[in-house]
Amino acid sequence: MHWKPRALILDLFGDYLRYAGSEVRLADITELLAVFDIEPATVRVNLSRLRKEGWFTTRRVGRETVYALTPHMLEILNEGRERIFHRRSEEWEGRWTMAIYQVPEADRAVREQLRKQLAWHGFGQLSPSTWLSPHDLMAEVREIGAEYPSAKVDALWCGTGNLQEDRDLAARCWDLEQLGGDYQEFIRTYATSDNEVLNAGKEGRTALIERMHLIGDFRRFLFRDPYLPRELQPGGWPSDEAYLLFGAVHRQLGPAATEFVSGVIGEPVGPGLEVTTELARSHA
Repeated sequence: MHWKPRALILDLFGDYLRYAGSEVRLADITELLAVFDIEPATVRVNLSRLRKEGWFTTRRVGRETVYALTPHMLEILNEGRERIFHRRSEEWEGRWTMAIYQVPEADRAVREQLRKQLAWHGFGQLSPSTWLSPHDLMAEVREIGAEYPSAKVDALWCGTGNLQEDRDLAARCWDLEQLGGDYQEFIRTYATSDNEVLNAGKEGRTALIERMHLIGDFRRFLFRDPYLPRELQPGGWPSDEAYLLFGAVHRQLGPAATEFVSGVIGEPVGPGLEVTTELARSHA
């Protein structure tokens, strides 16, 4: 796997370091990234860029540089972790949240930001300026609109009154065939990794590498999966199976990986997020 240093840094903070005070010494993060064959110079460059982007503040402790997550970025990281571990599972109420925006031609950057924001919240694009979500996201659309005063963003309820038409809308807003195939590939890749006994016996370094592989592969679904209510899902939809598999392997690798990180940074790492138990129980 070709590791991306920036993503590794943020995943390490998301899964471990944020539960150990949300800060880390440069020497320790460099040692952790060396596990993934990332050179020290590359670590420094990426941390410097992230600091300039507002992810971190730095301070000196003796001869050491300490990187600490800023409160705003910790909030963003928390939101991202919630998206991974606490899955939407509302019942279908027969109505869509529709977001429609109008942006002056000169504000192309604003249009692109609106698209990214709507995609992040799980909207699918029905037409160039019309997006749909099967969940109640009226408040989120209004918040997005307030961020971009040069754009006119409207939030509406809509519905077809016909379940088959709603399913057709879902198929037009998202590439469900490709998404379902990618979920099946994830399941095939990690099915043999779901082994409580085997994972419990792994060395910490190995557990950390495998856990970061797992998170990196699963995170790719966050911007693509609308978390369709069951009534709108195609037959045999595999997203819940993939989600529960991710949760099981992530949990099994957790103790050894966390102990390894704690040993490197010299601080205890508290318990992190795990897959929502309600969904697991509903599939028991």
